[in-house]
Amino acid sequence: MPLHVPPAPAPALRTVLTALGSPTAVREARTPSLRLAQGPVTPELPLPVHVLDRITPAGASATRLAGWRFLIRCGDRSVAAADTMLTPDGWAFSRFFEGPYITATERALRQAETMQQPYQARLLSVPELYMLTLWLHGDCAADGASGHPAATDLLVPLAPAPPGIAAHRPHRVAELLPVLTLRVTRAPLLSSPAEVPA
Repeated sequence: MPLHVPPAPAPALRTVLTALGSPTAVREARTPSLRLAQGPVTPELPLPVHVLDRITPAGASATRLAGWRFLIRCGDRSVAAADTMLTPDGWAFSRFFEGPYITATERALRQAETMQQPYQARLLSVPELYMLTLWLHGDCAADGASGHPAATDLLVPLAPAPPGIAAHRPHRVAELLPVLTLRVTRAPLLSSPAEVPA
């Protein structure tokens, strides 16, 4: 089934194109692959990046749109990614970066394209667990910039995933959210004074 990639806001794409066209922005980025790229580089596969700000013991979650991420391709591979963020003045370029999440994102997207059901691709970040997932939203016609994970949506943890959570294994939100809830609610106890040996 085809994987649906929601269209990015045109101003967000423009900020990335402007940054790619700026020798200063590319030179100052800590992305050797981007600086050394031979040939034209293009931003592709825009994905809205949502942040899971709060997981309560009841499992309820609050998400917000943090920005849009573009994979930067050169030839047949992605060499970096570009993040944009929404400011009071509109969309702004945030940063170029590279690392394992880029290849992990590509792998998860290829994996999602083989699934029987069509999904809309998004990214969901869980800052408290240093975790990033490919969020496969069941409503392909939805606005990619809004909404919350539905119980039947899929989350594919990207590598490197937190210990005990298998990377690149799709989980239904209803199954993974309780695990994340347990991890987040347990974390403060581990660092409490009562847990530190005398």
